Amino acid sequence: MKILFIFLDGVGLGSDDPQVNPFIQASMPNLTNLLEGAKLIAKDQNPGASSCQPIRHTKRASLLPVDATLGVEGLPQSATGQASLLTGKNVSAMLGAHEGPKPSPQVMAILQQGTLFSHFTDNGQIASLLNAYPPHYFHSLQRGYRLPGAIAQSAIYAGIPLKTHTDLQQGNAISADFTAAGWHDHLGLSDTPVLDLQQSGERLAALSRNCTLAFFEYWLTDVAGHKQDMLTACNLLEQLDSVIGSLVHDWEDEEGLILITSDHGNLEDLGTRRHTLNDVPLLLIGSPALRDRFMDGLFQASGSRQELNLTDITPAILQLG
Repeated sequence: MKILFIFLDGVGLGSDDPQVNPFIQASMPNLTNLLEGAKLIAKDQNPGASSCQPIRHTKRASLLPVDATLGVEGLPQSATGQASLLTGKNVSAMLGAHEGPKPSPQVMAILQQGTLFSHFTDNGQIASLLNAYPPHYFHSLQRGYRLPGAIAQSAIYAGIPLKTHTDLQQGNAISADFTAAGWHDHLGLSDTPVLDLQQSGERLAALSRNCTLAFFEYWLTDVAGHKQDMLTACNLLEQLDSVIGSLVHDWEDEEGLILITSDHGNLEDLGTRRHTLNDVPLLLIGSPALRDRFMDGLFQASGSRQELNLTDITPAILQLG
């Protein structure tokens, strides 16, 4: 059984308001088809939805709300949110605050104790971070100008090498913008092959086939949320939808799950530059039997809590075996 974990930075479940929520304005036919007409909006915008239960459960997909506040005051932040996702521990509560964007020494120490990545590698299974990182990223790390984010740092701690420009050229990685157009236009790496959106989805599916856990981090959603530009946000979501459509077309539902979630809200409310307190989506794509097994693990992890939260996701993945 394989898991493709697609992490969308800064995506919450917002209101049904096209003035502030690009998920309402953007044309996302593939996601709409998967959810049989439902949208990525808050559960109180979907009649009949209740806490700890799917907002939508269709032939190929399930959508659930997940609390990102973790019972800690203040706006959720990336470092503690991602660390909580990857460890199954309430890192914000452990530190007494939400922290980010980059992990502090305290967060890094928690990540070093074990994450989703290290669980698989410690058990002899293949885990891969599919993102390619450009040459200047590694130069910045070596010179101490940059700190890895929580996801890249977790991969490093698990002994998983970060993928390079060469990996991207050879078709063994995906760029952060899916197509690598940005590597041409902004990084000046003109020898990088550029994919179209369909090819990007196909590559995600292909690279996942040889892994027990394949992980892809998409941080452009958080950047778009902070910019509060509706046109840019809609264009980004429409590109994401095309990639998801291609990926799902090539995905064998009986072989594994695609899991898409986030660390905190942001993009769903362009009325603010800041993060939000909104739940984040947990979108599962795969066979009904696999989704049911995964959701059983979610509800066991949540115990008596009225809502699922970020700490429930890694235990649910691990119980799939």
